[in-house]
Amino acid sequence: MPSLQWVSKVMQIAANEAEIRSLIESGEIHIEGRLVDASNATLLGRIGEEMAVIYKPIAGERPLWDFPSGNLASREIAAFLLSEKAGFGLVPFTVMRDGPYGMGAVQQWITIDEELDVIDFAAQDDPQLRAMTLFDAIINNTDRKYGHILMSESGKLYGCDHGVTFHEEDKLRTVLWQWAGSTLNTAEIAQLNFIRDHILTWKLETLITTTEIGAVISRIDRLLQENLFPMPNPQWPAIPWPPY
Repeated sequence: MPSLQWVSKVMQIAANEAEIRSLIESGEIHIEGRLVDASNATLLGRIGEEMAVIYKPIAGERPLWDFPSGNLASREIAAFLLSEKAGFGLVPFTVMRDGPYGMGAVQQWITIDEELDVIDFAAQDDPQLRAMTLFDAIINNTDRKYGHILMSESGKLYGCDHGVTFHEEDKLRTVLWQWAGSTLNTAEIAQLNFIRDHILTWKLETLITTTEIGAVISRIDRLLQENLFPMPNPQWPAIPWPPY
């Protein structure tokens, strides 16, 4: 039976998480700067004194030839929802809300472990990276760069920048190919089946098209049928450029 101290700690963590989410959903955002390396407007904001967020206004999205204009923020939200509901826990809390420059995706800032060599880490046989690899295969992530792999100071792995995901065509590009062709384990198969059975209840159709949702189900069916992590598409670059 869990101790009262353990139960109290869990309740405190849950309360803190709820407070953080409430602030991100409705707190006033004060812009402090811009991430200049990002191709779209990616702004560093602050809510209150301590809550840092990333704010990506739809108005700052650059048109892409293969994704609908003004739709990248919705894909960020869809990636968070799938990650959370499927039990991956890989995407920081993300919401669609109004901000100083209009509607956009607002995501919790993750303070990373500055001592970690992310390129070296990304080549390792780490279970958190393996989960991220499966997640990316499901959402068809076309931009998993090293810079989009975030290891928090507590050792928890997160991923960011999921605007170019969920395309109906096979566009997977990632720096995480060490499991290509590897057999899925029992837990991964169960996770894939769970997503397939429940995805239509997650209201993703408000964020991506029904065709793209159907493509998610088709990718899951292919993963389950082959029982393998995907191999690179020979008709599409395997690694995003630049990879950092």
